[in-house]
Amino acid sequence: MFLVIDFVQKLDNFLEANVLKGKILAYFLYKIPYIIVQMWPIAVLIAVIILFCVLKKNNEIMAMKACGIDILELSRHIVMASLFLSIVSFLLSDKVVPYSSSKCNEIWDMEVEKQDPTRFYGSDQIWYKTSSAIYWIRHFDSAGNIMQNPIFYFFDKDFRLVKKIEAKRGIWENGLWKIEEGIIQKIQGDGNYEVSKFDDLFLEIAETPDSFKRRGIEPEDMSYQQLKRYAETVGAEGYDNTEYLVDLNLKLSFPLISLILALLGVPVALGLKTGGTSLAVSAGIGLCFLYYVVMGLSRSLGLSGILPPLLSAWTASFLFIFLGAYLIMTLER
Repeated sequence: MFLVIDFVQKLDNFLEANVLKGKILAYFLYKIPYIIVQMWPIAVLIAVIILFCVLKKNNEIMAMKACGIDILELSRHIVMASLFLSIVSFLLSDKVVPYSSSKCNEIWDMEVEKQDPTRFYGSDQIWYKTSSAIYWIRHFDSAGNIMQNPIFYFFDKDFRLVKKIEAKRGIWENGLWKIEEGIIQKIQGDGNYEVSKFDDLFLEIAETPDSFKRRGIEPEDMSYQQLKRYAETVGAEGYDNTEYLVDLNLKLSFPLISLILALLGVPVALGLKTGGTSLAVSAGIGLCFLYYVVMGLSRSLGLSGILPPLLSAWTASFLFIFLGAYLIMTLER
């Protein structure tokens, strides 16, 4: 269902861009590992609920209790199996999803968005190449259209450097780039370069902020170690790496959702006296939705700096672990 909905939403984009059928098929095949990781916890929850609902309907739970088998003992095996599935989910998201997601996004960027991959070099900095210039931008704020520490190299037809501009910042103002606090070097007739400083300089180039905007590096495109190194690099260069630290901790906490939802599935299935399997499944999905809402809220608090990255990533997990443990302890044994 996830794949079908995504297919319906994006089919018109592929058709308008005249993308080949093979590329469309490859795009959705590459997306399958990511979909599996996202839907895995919900599948575990529904499986646990249906299992215990069937056991309860056939009076097998009652028979187990009569034989002296504690519900906690029965739940322990479910928790252990879910823990194993959480480990598999982490390995899948860490080893397979980064590759498949990057290939998927590459097809979208090149075939649908028609981005020129030869113009960009590097993953965390921007090297932008034109026919007669190369721009090196250490960091680009797409929200404010601000370049940080840009360097502009301009060449003649023989690819000889004729001008170099190095600045502290570049701001898009009134259709031009306002370059601040920099140095400009221009070649002279004798082949030497004249060096001069400037406070403000309006640079007339064809490139607009949209030229430097590209899809940011998403957490699913990187493994845990890659994301950790990227966050450390961004922080070491003096930029705000809070977003990456939050997502780094989410890399560890998210796979445990399978374990937590399985823990919640047992009391949901056994605690409801009426309504049967359909009501239990609906209640479980409602709890799953609530979990995602709390996780999204805590992530937002982490991104805004209200919560530390570690706490923002694990808040939802801690709350629902305690909730699941409490509900199991209050079950009739």
